[in-house]
Amino acid sequence: METKEKKVSRREFLRASAAAGAVLAAGGVLLSAGGGTGAAAAEPIQLSKPQDAGTSGLTTLLAKRASSREFSPQPLPVAVLSTLLWSAFGINRPDGKRTAPSANNRQDIDIYAILAEGLYLYDPKANALKPVVMEDLRGLAGSQPFVKGAPLNLVYVSDYTKLGGLPEEMRLFYSGAHTGFISQNVYLSCASQGLATVVRAMVDKPVLAKAMKLGPDQRITLVQTVGYPKKGG
Repeated sequence: METKEKKVSRREFLRASAAAGAVLAAGGVLLSAGGGTGAAAAEPIQLSKPQDAGTSGLTTLLAKRASSREFSPQPLPVAVLSTLLWSAFGINRPDGKRTAPSANNRQDIDIYAILAEGLYLYDPKANALKPVVMEDLRGLAGSQPFVKGAPLNLVYVSDYTKLGGLPEEMRLFYSGAHTGFISQNVYLSCASQGLATVVRAMVDKPVLAKAMKLGPDQRITLVQTVGYPKKGG
C-alpha cells in the first residue's frame, strides 16, 4: 500500500535544523559543514615538557643530537666504535633481531666503516669489523673538505638480494627508511659518547662503490661521518 510523503516547508526544515544544532552544541559536539568535528571550536592541548621514563636519559640525548661538520682527526678507540656500531644496527635479542627496525625483517643494510687504515664491514653476529680493502678511502667518502680528515665514515649499503621480489620503487623506499632508522641510532650514540656526526648524500656513489668492491646488487644509500668534535669548534 503506497503512502503519500509529507512535504516539509522550507521554514519547518530550517527550524528543525536549528534545533538539532542546538542539541549537538549542548552535548559538546559541533559539526562542520563537511560533517566532521569543528577543529576551530576545539581547545588546543597544551603539552608538558618532555620527561624521561625511568633512567633511560632519552630526552637528554635528543636534546644533544645535532649535526656537525667539524671533526678532530683523533682516532676512535675500539670501545667507542663497539658501542657506536652496536647502537647503529647490532643484535639486541636472542632471535637475531636488531637495534633498528627492518620491514619484514629483511635486514638489507650493511654498515661499512672507512677508517684511516682501511675499509671494514661490520659483522654483528661476530661483533667484529672485518677487513675488506686495506687502503685509506676517506677521500672518496664525500666531496666536503672535512670528510677525508675525519677518523670514521660509515657507509650504508643496501643488499638488494634481500629485497628480492619487490618493485624498484619499494626497494628504494625500504632501503631509505632502514638507513634513516640506523643513522638516527648513530646520532643518539654519538650524543651519548660526546661525538660529532653528520649524515651526508654528497658522495660520488659509483666511484666509491667501485673502490669498496661492491657487487651489482649492493647500493650505497648514505654516508655518515663520525669523530670527536674539533677543538675550539
